[in-house]
Amino acid sequence: MLWELREPAPSFRALQAACGEISSSVLWKRVGELRGAGLVESVDGGGLRLTATGEDLLVSFEPLLAFAGRWAKRH
Repeated sequence: MLWELREPAPSFRALQAACGEISSSVLWKRVGELRGAGLVESVDGGGLRLTATGEDLLVSFEPLLAFAGRWAKRH
């Protein structure tokens, strides 16, 4: 979900679609957990976006993404 929020989601439904149509109850729970952790916030109009802290966390995933790409090419 954090990866999908690298660009703000205009609505909960848009985020749900981007996350592979997971159930709304599971997604709401995860959004609540991420809000509680200070990683996600609501925006006007019902959208969601990463906070500055959430964006910092997303940047820390870049080395893992690069590793996964290299690994996938070998396997």
